[in-house]
Amino acid sequence: MTGAYPVLHVGSFGSAGPGRSARPWARTFRGTPASVPEARRFVAELLLGCPARDVLMTCVSELCANAIEHTDSGNGGVFVVEVHLPRPGVARIAVTDEGGSSLPAAGSLDLMAEGGRGLAMVAACTNRWGYADAHPGRTVWAESCWPVPVPTSDQDTSRKPSRLRFPRSSPLPPDRRPPDDWSPDDWPPGPAA
Repeated sequence: MTGAYPVLHVGSFGSAGPGRSARPWARTFRGTPASVPEARRFVAELLLGCPARDVLMTCVSELCANAIEHTDSGNGGVFVVEVHLPRPGVARIAVTDEGGSSLPAAGSLDLMAEGGRGLAMVAACTNRWGYADAHPGRTVWAESCWPVPVPTSDQDTSRKPSRLRFPRSSPLPPDRRPPDDWSPDDWPPGPAA
């Protein structure tokens, strides 16, 4: 833990599930401020329809700005933006820079400060974030999650089903459960939307 925010120092994006790519989508950008909106558009296009799209677009802007301001990426270098959907209900963005002298750390969320709130904002609006060494640089990532339906035991989970049902053991009372013909398209946006 760093301060009041959980920070995970891990090196992998998780495993690929059915219908998911084993590798994230990635694009390299020049380490200039003009690249930040380009990176934001890259994430926006890939996460079209994702409940966490707006949150992760904001986070990628912050992480790209940090790579330019605090690492060698901003001194004529580059940074790489990755977008990954490791499993249903989870989206992750990552920015890999060319290295710097300091470690990423969430400061206090002081709204009156000139700067230093970026990672605190990322920590506050995502489910988790962290960093991993990517010699000579570092990868800083943020992950957002949203609720997804749980398939019943009689469904074939090796392919994406067109209709899902809540299990009969749902903690929701019967009058609050979605109907059996409920579609994932009917799911309301999660809190990250």
